[in-house]
Amino acid sequence: MRIFLQNLHNHLMNVSDKENRVYRTKPGSRYPTGATFSIEGTNFSVFSRRAESAELLLYDSPDGSKPFQIIKLDPGTNRTYFFWHVFVEKLPENTYYTWRMDGPSDTAQSGCRFDGSVELVDPWAVAVSDCLWDRRKAKAKDPTARPIRAAVVSNSYDWEDDSPLVKPVEDTIIYEMHVGGFTRHPSSNVKYPGTFLGIIEKIPYLKDLGITHVELMPVMAFDPQDLPDCAFELGLRNFWGYSTHSFFSPHPGYCVSPENGVTEFRDMVKALHKADIGIILDVVLNHTAEGGADGPTINFKGFSNESFYHLDPRDRSVYLDFTGCGNTLNCNHPLVSIFILQCLEYWVRKMHVDGFRFDLASVLTRGVDGTPMEHAPVVWSIEFSEILAEIPIIAEAWDAGGLYQVGAFPGFRWAEWNGKYRDVIRRFIKGDKGIIGDVATRLSGSSDLYAASGRLPINSTNFVTCHDGFTLADLVSYNRKHNIENCEDNRDGTDHNLSWNCGHEGPTDDPQIQLLRLRQVKNFITVLMLSQGIPMLLSGDEVLRSQHGNNNAYCQDNPTSWFDWSLVEKNKDMLRFVTMMIAFRNRHPSLKRVRFLTGTKCASARIPDIVWHGTGLNEPEWGNFDSRALGFTLAGLKDGEEDLHVMLNMSDEPLRMGILPLSGLTWYRAVDTWRRSPEEVAEPNDQHSVKSEYYIVQPHSIVVLESRSTSRNV
Repeated sequence: MRIFLQNLHNHLMNVSDKENRVYRTKPGSRYPTGATFSIEGTNFSVFSRRAESAELLLYDSPDGSKPFQIIKLDPGTNRTYFFWHVFVEKLPENTYYTWRMDGPSDTAQSGCRFDGSVELVDPWAVAVSDCLWDRRKAKAKDPTARPIRAAVVSNSYDWEDDSPLVKPVEDTIIYEMHVGGFTRHPSSNVKYPGTFLGIIEKIPYLKDLGITHVELMPVMAFDPQDLPDCAFELGLRNFWGYSTHSFFSPHPGYCVSPENGVTEFRDMVKALHKADIGIILDVVLNHTAEGGADGPTINFKGFSNESFYHLDPRDRSVYLDFTGCGNTLNCNHPLVSIFILQCLEYWVRKMHVDGFRFDLASVLTRGVDGTPMEHAPVVWSIEFSEILAEIPIIAEAWDAGGLYQVGAFPGFRWAEWNGKYRDVIRRFIKGDKGIIGDVATRLSGSSDLYAASGRLPINSTNFVTCHDGFTLADLVSYNRKHNIENCEDNRDGTDHNLSWNCGHEGPTDDPQIQLLRLRQVKNFITVLMLSQGIPMLLSGDEVLRSQHGNNNAYCQDNPTSWFDWSLVEKNKDMLRFVTMMIAFRNRHPSLKRVRFLTGTKCASARIPDIVWHGTGLNEPEWGNFDSRALGFTLAGLKDGEEDLHVMLNMSDEPLRMGILPLSGLTWYRAVDTWRRSPEEVAEPNDQHSVKSEYYIVQPHSIVVLESRSTSRNV
């Protein structure tokens, strides 16, 4: 009892000490922005041009009921130009803090939305906690609403000589994945499911698959509560994360402990790098979680609303919305432009990421008045940044305001998500007619989009599926979306799926439909790995993960979206096929060219770099609307590399397709998607020779041959 009472006394004294604690302050410095920790203390700095007063609130914990110290800044000593700053001496690490800014709130005239009663999270915060956050209360301006809080953290970390990976761009194979969904399912059997640390335990799987980069869906701190009220009331969450509020901070939901989030993210990066796997971040630098005029104030609205967002010049209380999310970042405003560049460079310098994919990137090209700019400053600043110079930058080259820039995104080294590739290949594999010429163009790197401007095949990021839409298994199983569980009466999600259910909507026990669907999935993977450009694979497609026809699972933080690890064993034949097709691509430099194919041959080559065929040799059926067959012979690029002969038949009948004879060489069958596993794809030592002048290519199947001079038995 005496020990208990003593411990209770000590606890009460500690609480009292914390409540009465006051740290001394100095004026501080305007640079760097955010909270910069050192042994001597922490410097705080934020930008707010029109604020008239500022307060810094300090908390002992992310869920403390009240601040232990409130520091009111003096405009005469704690303001330099438009930066508010203060240095707090000896402030310990893991102290939490918020800001309060006050000033004009004449939204219609100036666009300012200051409210001195609302606590704000630092836009430059590198660690945040949302454990008290209630979006509905914040939107309603409920006085009991609690803010998202930032944490003061040290930047020290032992990188063990790690640095961002620099790989030849043409060797890239991207695997788009969701940090939470990858290990959240109970079948993952990881210690910390749904976290950065959980990813580390699955690195052997990624390594065995053969991909070179993971493209992580948003990992910058976002608001899981940002979704329609009906979905929220059903207990759904914003799962995808395209609702960022703190662009310098790892998402706390992916951290075992938010104050250690920076370290946990770095641990993941370092472990991936040790496995020679790069990290590309999907960044949402087009809008924020604050939404429109009816949305909550989290940070930007309360610091510099009139600078950060596109506002209607006729009534600046109205947000221009080119994103479909309520607001649009004013990316080419000088403040926002430097904010974006500093953010990206931070994630490379301090977090060692290896590239970025920009969501709705066309927003980055809009000027301060919202109109597209040919020379958008932020786009070219990213292009020419020395810190970003060696890493991939990939644009989703459209936005929700109707701006579509695939093939025309400003800049030279910017790659693009090639939506035209996706649509043409989907149409071809499902058997559409009249597109053979388009298919050949997409397979060979989309020169129609990139060659005239001096860009290269590697500017095209090729994909058939991504997080947004059907999974690959669903693409061959559903003709229409099934999004009822999203609570929007099936209105959400695209209706333009270009899918084919192979004769039955959804799951079926029909073995013939099952075989056809499996073959179609393998056809998609084969075409993706045979195409010039950079292939991107959606996580789970390699094991036939299904979302049951949901093509907009943004709010499904449940088994609908999670990676079910039991599929690795259940669909091991499919996993084997994908792994072997990735390996096939990796051993053929001719599939990873950095220059466009020309149809001519160099002096040392046996054949032109590419020869196109139809069912007959040298007779591509460009003008035949009914043709659904295409063949081509691709010359080896490096000494000793095999030539390839590819035959694609997406018709409903078997076709006799010609094989180009090569003097002194024999063709060997590497792939025939008609055949059942394990015979549909073979390693070089297990391949069978094909000595005929033609090959019977079965319906909806692809055949790939490799040439060798080595004698083999049939």
